[in-house]
Amino acid sequence: MYLLKKIKMNKSKLLISAAMSVVFLSNSAFAADYPSRPISMIIPYGPGGATDISARTISEPLSKEVGKPLVMVNKAGAGGAIGSVAVQNAKADGYTMLFARVGTHTVNPAIKATLPYKLEDFRFVGIYEINPVACAVKADSDINSMEDLVARAKAKPGSVSYSSSGVGSLLQLAAAMVLKEFGLENPVKQATHLPMKGGGGAATAVLTGTATFVCTNSSALASFVKNKQLKPLLVTTAEPVAGFDAPTSKDLGKPNLEQLVGWTGVAGPDDLPDDIAASWGKWLGTATSNKEFKEKMEARGSVIRLMSPEESKEFINKQYNQFKALVDELGMRVEG
Repeated sequence: MYLLKKIKMNKSKLLISAAMSVVFLSNSAFAADYPSRPISMIIPYGPGGATDISARTISEPLSKEVGKPLVMVNKAGAGGAIGSVAVQNAKADGYTMLFARVGTHTVNPAIKATLPYKLEDFRFVGIYEINPVACAVKADSDINSMEDLVARAKAKPGSVSYSSSGVGSLLQLAAAMVLKEFGLENPVKQATHLPMKGGGGAATAVLTGTATFVCTNSSALASFVKNKQLKPLLVTTAEPVAGFDAPTSKDLGKPNLEQLVGWTGVAGPDDLPDDIAASWGKWLGTATSNKEFKEKMEARGSVIRLMSPEESKEFINKQYNQFKALVDELGMRVEG
């Protein structure tokens, strides 16, 4: 009886082992054949925005490397959360990937009290674009530096206002962070936040005099600065930004501001297989070296810099922790 039972147990183990081997071999064969069909690329924001433009621009050289069509799918809503969740819940087979953004993966987790995903739910295959942040006032303003701006806010709390693309946006967080760095103890109480409809509305609010200043991606301000409608007070990168005659974070002795940048990267679900992630890293490396792609993106004010998966993870975590610390300190957490 004992011998029969032991034989049955051994047989069961063999069957389980065989089944696992079949799964492993089929997965390996599947990965080796990747990609064998079009890949859905989720853009978590609407058409025409910074993420959409970046995604569609890189899709041209990227699709040539992938060898299969990249199907661009705008899945906007909830500040990028709807598109992000679609990838979070997707099968980790590399056929549903995300164009992740600073808003979806550092600002949202840092500032929103409830979010249907965590940073750990995604595997980044690379950040490929950095967007410097610039702060600007109306061209004819008598404010000529961040020191002037903060001095006015301190002298008369509430007299200085900043526009943003909405509550819980990078623009809101950026302005608060910059004011804090330059000595305004509590920007939430000492300055006035004016949420607008989108980044364009935020810039227009400064042009019309509704808001005192705005901090946003330099690409969104470039044309206004070039046409002498807005005056830049600083750029957050250590290096100068073309077209912006303004001091850098390094010039101003504010190294913490170097983390205050926008970015775009590609990510899949957290359990994306190693070999598929490696393929994406190789494809991105070639696509970001494409001369035409670089020229188009740099003309819009972007800095093309490909980070490895490890660098991407480190960069995102560092930015998230910095943003979260500011949100906690200033009580900026928002619902939703």
